[in-house]
Amino acid sequence: MFIETKNLTKKFGGLAAVNKVDFHIEKGKINAIIGPNGAGKSTFFNLISGFHRPSSGTVLFKGTDITKLPANKIAGLGISRTFQTTSLFEQSTVLDNVIVGHRLRTKSNLFDAILRTKRLKREEKACRDKAMEVIEIVGLTHASDKMVASISQEEKKRTAIALALATDPEIIFLDEPAAGINSDETQGLINLIKQLNQRGLTICLIEHKMSMIMNLADHIMVLNYGEKIAEGTPKEISSNDDVIKAYLGGSASA
Repeated sequence: MFIETKNLTKKFGGLAAVNKVDFHIEKGKINAIIGPNGAGKSTFFNLISGFHRPSSGTVLFKGTDITKLPANKIAGLGISRTFQTTSLFEQSTVLDNVIVGHRLRTKSNLFDAILRTKRLKREEKACRDKAMEVIEIVGLTHASDKMVASISQEEKKRTAIALALATDPEIIFLDEPAAGINSDETQGLINLIKQLNQRGLTICLIEHKMSMIMNLADHIMVLNYGEKIAEGTPKEISSNDDVIKAYLGGSASA
């Protein structure tokens, strides 16, 4: 398995936000996690990406236990993510924001910065080149020199994806990429996600727009109150009685 969780659990006080979840992600596929508000979806992402340490259970990446690794080490292995609330430097340009992502792959230190060494200059150029490459991939070349504070919400979503891509990931976790954007913009984002997947990138996303998930995902897991209640193809999930009861047939808000 590409990524696998075994009995993954996270407790906050007496509350189990994620409770003994077994899940696997196949390389090259588009995976999705759905469920009502408070189901534990973002917490699950945080456990895999190292932002939270599990209370118990295991996270494996290509067969290697990464459960206790910090977020920067996990990112270095090729696991990247975006956040539900877009976290960008608002008073910097799109380009400068994305350049930060490729810093993960550089080796320059304070000594290099003080002396402006050849290594520093070489790596600065590599970061800029990589940033321009992924900005073009996400369709933001026209906005590369704009301040993030001045661009649209949809463009900020694309900037966040470009930042994640700049880390050279093998898999990217997208936390509600279509939140706060309209239907036309959502379709554009669907096209981008498909394009990234066709380039060989494995994708796992949390999303509330069910039509988007059902038309995009190869594999879906459903969480409810921190527990996995279903897993399968979109067709299997849409006809699952437990899912219909907990999510699809209830409130449209998740």
